[in-house]
Amino acid sequence: MASSLLSSPKPSSFSSANPTSTPRPRAQTLSPFRAAAPRFSHGLAAAANPSASRRCYHRAFARPVRASMAQPRRPEYVPNRIDDPNYVRVFDTTLRDGEQSPGATMTSTEKLVVARQLARLGVDIIEAGFPASSPDDLDAVRSIAIEVGNTPVGEDGHVPVICGLSRCNKRDIDAAWEAVRHARRPRIHTFIATSEIHMQHKLRKTPEQVVAIAKEMVAYARSLGCPDVEFSPEDAGRSNREFLYHILEEVIKAGATTLNIPDTVGYTLPYEFGKLIADIKANTPGIENAIISTHCQNDLGLATANTLAGAHAGARQLEVTINGIGERAGNASLEEVVMAIKCRRELLGGLYTGINTQHITMSSKMVQEHSGLHVQPHKAIVGANAFAHESGIHQDGMLKYKGTYEIISPDDIGLTRANEFGIVLGKLRLNIAHLTLRKALPYLLGYEITDKEFEDFFKRYKEVAEKKKRVTDEDIEALLSDEIFQPKVFWSLADVQATCGTLGLSTATVKLIGPDGDEKIACAVGTGPVDAAYKAVDDIIQIPTVLREYSMTSVTEGIDAIATTRVVVTGDVSDSKHALTGHSFNRAFSGSGAALDIVVSSVRAYLSALNKMSSFVGAIKASSEVSESQRVQTTE
Repeated sequence: MASSLLSSPKPSSFSSANPTSTPRPRAQTLSPFRAAAPRFSHGLAAAANPSASRRCYHRAFARPVRASMAQPRRPEYVPNRIDDPNYVRVFDTTLRDGEQSPGATMTSTEKLVVARQLARLGVDIIEAGFPASSPDDLDAVRSIAIEVGNTPVGEDGHVPVICGLSRCNKRDIDAAWEAVRHARRPRIHTFIATSEIHMQHKLRKTPEQVVAIAKEMVAYARSLGCPDVEFSPEDAGRSNREFLYHILEEVIKAGATTLNIPDTVGYTLPYEFGKLIADIKANTPGIENAIISTHCQNDLGLATANTLAGAHAGARQLEVTINGIGERAGNASLEEVVMAIKCRRELLGGLYTGINTQHITMSSKMVQEHSGLHVQPHKAIVGANAFAHESGIHQDGMLKYKGTYEIISPDDIGLTRANEFGIVLGKLRLNIAHLTLRKALPYLLGYEITDKEFEDFFKRYKEVAEKKKRVTDEDIEALLSDEIFQPKVFWSLADVQATCGTLGLSTATVKLIGPDGDEKIACAVGTGPVDAAYKAVDDIIQIPTVLREYSMTSVTEGIDAIATTRVVVTGDVSDSKHALTGHSFNRAFSGSGAALDIVVSSVRAYLSALNKMSSFVGAIKASSEVSESQRVQTTE
């Protein structure tokens, strides 16, 4: 991490037209062997050392900033038009398409937290879920509509549109409207397949029947009182062009305000997709009364390129996800699309978005923790190595002038280099650390945390500080994630003791604190200490599960490094329907944990996944009880 949370000036944005317009001084502390990857924009470790913070401030203040291209204000939202032809709406579907990734299930609470962050990020539309898929998803979308959909954020008082997905049938549309109608700006997004292969083999309907259904359902959505209806011809990339123009013309007449053109299977190349958007714009009667949107899957690794091609050809809404998560190979990545537009604005005809890029890093981190899907180190923009320089030639250029090998400043996405300003903490100065970290964490996280959340985190911090000689920013981040980014706690770990080795059986004793506050203890034997501990947990909780994935990494180098564990489990939870197929599926739940002891870290991760599963099952049960009660009252 970089400068002090309390002392550092706010990082400045750079010029997208000339990203290297102002030379920057030679880095003072870059390693001769490796230019370190950046951390969060404000060092947590530095925050606990006031004198170091002041030194950081002076060094940061002395650095010249890059020139900034003035960006126009976000146009007033009107569903079917954008007054500034260069403005591009960002439609985020992390909470819907992104959550369809295996193991990416989020609880209602986690979805609400992510939605708040998306609003701070400045996305125009949040597709909050598929309300008809399960009672829990409907409740989650409704909660987001009520809170996030009515709360202004940022200097411009931006309130995002809250959108719910539905298939082209009345039941789905009713569920979507019930969920989003509480928002200031509600939207229903409905879709039906239009490619020959889908109509013939999946829908088993004629083109004429598909057009009739699309018209009727768009009109039905508008009749409910929804002023903003988006229509998607699924698999548009493989659909007949003339048929596509025809169905789009008909849904515009029926009241569609946005026409989303999905490359559902990631089949098209950038030239093809750009031409598809241009052809739709040129050949669809009434297109001037609707916004053209893109939705590109990444099956061939071209989602970002296709999305940019679509924008250049005239699309003014781009559907993306944080970290590019989503079905199969994922979706177009928000951070890649937004930074490409910002960096190459002059070649894209002056296009711009309303995204506050300073929130990209925290948004990426939050989605990783809540979804359990971590990005690869070489992921563009947000990967751990995105701003790291190993080559000697590159390091030489970076030491002389950072613009030689960086087209984007890490500061622009909320990052700066750890070894320019990072200060290492130990077990001393705990009183100072408590005070400064308490003030600093809300600034870093982007939202307030409760006193209990902070005290739980600081208790863990002290335990680590007493055992490690050096407590780094990475250690603090891991502890924060393990305390803050966790599902509702039903079962918590009190104690665990394990024995293992070559001389006998591996055993584990686990003490858990249950939902009612009672302590439960179990002992088990396993093939290793983690297996034994998991069996002991299973004996206590009594929830049938299957461990699908287990992985562990060290946060830093050294034998005393904190271990982070990620697991994915499945259980008998199939009360959800897939958005595209309509089939019920068995949900997977991910969990993460961090501790100096690998067994403790493993148990924390397992409990995190089981707590998420328990929360989901509890929501389904509660919704079912409410529905049954309403049915009984109606019958009476």
